[in-house]
Amino acid sequence: MSKTQLTISGERFRVNGTPVYADLAGTHPDAHGLLMNARFIQGVFDDKSDPSRFARFGHATWDAEANTDRLIEALPDWHRYGLRAFTVGFQGGGPCFTTDNNTIDNNPFGEDGLSLDPAYAGRMDRLIRAADEIGMVVIVSYLYQAQARRIRDGKGIRNAVITASRFLRDGGYTNVMVEVANEHDVGHFKEHQIVCSDEGMAFLIELAREESGGMPTGCSGGGGVLKEQVARASDVVLIHGNGLTRQRYHLLIDRARKWAPGRPIVCNEDSQAIGQLGVALKTRTSWGYFNDMTKQEPPADWGVTRGEDQFFAWRMAMGIGIDVEMPPPEEQFYLQGFERDIIHENQRYIRLASLFPERIDHVDFFCDGKRVFTAWDEPFSVNWRCNWRQEGTDMGAGDQEWRAVVKLVTGESVETNVGLAP
Repeated sequence: MSKTQLTISGERFRVNGTPVYADLAGTHPDAHGLLMNARFIQGVFDDKSDPSRFARFGHATWDAEANTDRLIEALPDWHRYGLRAFTVGFQGGGPCFTTDNNTIDNNPFGEDGLSLDPAYAGRMDRLIRAADEIGMVVIVSYLYQAQARRIRDGKGIRNAVITASRFLRDGGYTNVMVEVANEHDVGHFKEHQIVCSDEGMAFLIELAREESGGMPTGCSGGGGVLKEQVARASDVVLIHGNGLTRQRYHLLIDRARKWAPGRPIVCNEDSQAIGQLGVALKTRTSWGYFNDMTKQEPPADWGVTRGEDQFFAWRMAMGIGIDVEMPPPEEQFYLQGFERDIIHENQRYIRLASLFPERIDHVDFFCDGKRVFTAWDEPFSVNWRCNWRQEGTDMGAGDQEWRAVVKLVTGESVETNVGLAP
């Protein structure tokens, strides 16, 4: 029997009849009814084409079942900080840094959309039921652009939506929301008009809602994209904040409220730019943390890892009003990317994580005393491209010493150092 029953009351979410977080003493009333979440999109990931390439990051082999089990094991820790939902995809997502998505076969649907791989179904079932046990909601994403091309045509897409929705209906889950497609307007989705067109997606949203037995349903667009017809068709307006400034993110929320008044707005993908969380809390909307490196590059480290993950967890708890012990000022900065096993083809993804990135003016990165990059925008990364993307840094050969000099808006400087032996 289900323990977690999700319902919607206006713009607010309830679990077992109570606004989310209202059951926790001392939490902020403005946070009640929100659904803070994270993108754990690779929770049921596998690769039928070349799984051995994901035997990395300290793992001797790739094991899809173990990947799901590790996520299940990590959920209680995230729950303690206030995470109440996460997105996981039948067709996954990314990885964006290390592997060409078009070479991955992570598609559980038959090319006609009529079948669902039993192994994927089993992992998804296990994950949803584990979340249900501890009071968490799963946002189940059906389609991802790099994998949807493996479905033959529009009829196949329609069938896949029906197949996935009936799987959820027959599972009897009460802690699930549906995201029909992850960013329906991007990439290979343009090969399927039924997905990328506003009218087609509105139809698929209605189809998923009906075939799932009435589960709350929506669909995201690319960062900053929201289509009026899609918003109006949705029970939950799903938005992505990646690539946006805080001002543009606020305007996106305003647009969502104009087109779908009285419905909850959930960002279920942004970036490690946790300054965006402040916009979400001020507008009383739900925000979704997305760490491309630790949470989307298989095998993901699903735990609350040091640096970005931990800082997000603290800020989330702080915004909700959950009492957690905050680190002293000298531990509120962390030079990320030098963890022992997180290296790919001799490249590392170096960034400066901070508990309060809004207090930073810029960051200078130095290698062996020579400045190699200056980052002005959050998250502060070497070879910054946008708030969710950076290029890798070749580590070369031999020992290196890296440091970051953080210039605060007050004019003060903070320095972090790390010695590295590649």
